Amino acid sequence: MKNPLEIMTNRRTTRDFLPDMPEREKIEKIIEAGTYAPTGRNKQSPIIISVTNRKMRDKLSEMNSKIMGKGSDFDPFYGAPVVLIVLADKNVNTYIYDGSLVMGNLLNAAEAVGLGACWIHRAKEEFETEECKEILKSLGITGDYEGIGHCVIGYKRNENSEKTPRKKNYVYYID
Repeated sequence: MKNPLEIMTNRRTTRDFLPDMPEREKIEKIIEAGTYAPTGRNKQSPIIISVTNRKMRDKLSEMNSKIMGKGSDFDPFYGAPVVLIVLADKNVNTYIYDGSLVMGNLLNAAEAVGLGACWIHRAKEEFETEECKEILKSLGITGDYEGIGHCVIGYKRNENSEKTPRKKNYVYYID
């Protein structure tokens, strides 16, 4: 496995995936890393929904595309076969930060196990719909959850691109 700092500085967003389903073991390792993200007061407000069912994945893709204002022929998940949906309990005052940290762990863990990943937005809008509320209900999920993001994962069709230079005024020091 790569050095954690190397993973964080070399990871790039993947927007072109192979259709091959990753091994369950890799998916589980990524999910486990997500569950160890720091959360405010260790409330663990986020939940992760793992979608490997092609029909459900395609349904979510179509909903996401519609929210974007695109046609049903556009796949906002870039062909990724796995969608990890992060939602967080709105009753916890740090829920957005907690869910964002989970997303960061998922993205970095995907790189660590040799997969590509991309954070896809619009989970908030999706999970405000009755259709997605029914999905939650069918899973036995109750509560007031807000969609934070989708972490789409799979095998990269192409290797990562070059690093984009960091902006000059990214960091300020007070010594």
